[in-house]
Amino acid sequence: MEQFKSGFATVVGMPNVGKSTLINELVGQKISIVSNKPQTTRNQITAIYQDEESQIVFVDTPGVHKPKNKLGNFMVNAAFSALDDMDLVLFMVDATKQGDEQELIQKLHASSAAVILVINKVDLVPKEKLLPLIQKYSDLCNFEAVIPISALKKDGIEELISVMKKFLPYGPRYFPDDMVTDQSERQIAAELIREKVLRFLSQEVPHGVAVEIEGMKTEGEMCRINAVIYTEKASHKMILIGKNGAMMKKIGTSARKELERFLDCKVHLELWVKVKEDWRNNDYLIKNFGYEEQK
Repeated sequence: MEQFKSGFATVVGMPNVGKSTLINELVGQKISIVSNKPQTTRNQITAIYQDEESQIVFVDTPGVHKPKNKLGNFMVNAAFSALDDMDLVLFMVDATKQGDEQELIQKLHASSAAVILVINKVDLVPKEKLLPLIQKYSDLCNFEAVIPISALKKDGIEELISVMKKFLPYGPRYFPDDMVTDQSERQIAAELIREKVLRFLSQEVPHGVAVEIEGMKTEGEMCRINAVIYTEKASHKMILIGKNGAMMKKIGTSARKELERFLDCKVHLELWVKVKEDWRNNDYLIKNFGYEEQK
């Protein structure tokens, strides 16, 4: 009988390169929220891929960016700390645009893990531009492998999994075979609501939002969820609510449908909006909203 392989992997890269989309595709379920805005992921999120011969525990991280507040500092620290004690690091880049990745590449040099370059969104660039891009990154770091993918179109995912398995050590099954994340339903529900705020609002408003689930109770075939959307300014609160409550209704309807898919039951969702001024620079509130340092 073949020995079981297992290990820990992290996906790192600049904001908005598709890390969360890849994680969701690998585990076959929506674990990390996705939007077209940078800094969507705020915490380290554990997701679990498994099959009959292996288990890969993924840590999805915030994108590396220049922090503008204490929450931003937390997010960058979370991204860099994910490199510690990993068996595999997937360094993900966007084939259509490159960012200032110098600091992150320096961290990759210091990592003892096997580093795989994952080039995402290759379906959006001409093939003749791909080889120079691979060469550019190969000159910067000694990658164990280079895998071009399109996470959104699911191209290259099977090859990526196959390559990752080669670098896994033999080990135990760390989590039960029916488990796909260590996040609670409340945590995922809060993030799914925040995803809709990111989708429907622009500029600074969505980045100053946190969501807290105050109540979550199943009654028969119905799940009742009470949630508060916190924002930093009274003016942002008015934007979130919208004229005659139109924006809040739009966010609530979309979030409810997403929650019903996730929970596989009918959902009654009640949303409130409250102001917590400058919470992204308040250590207590950052921790209170669930953005804690990883141990």
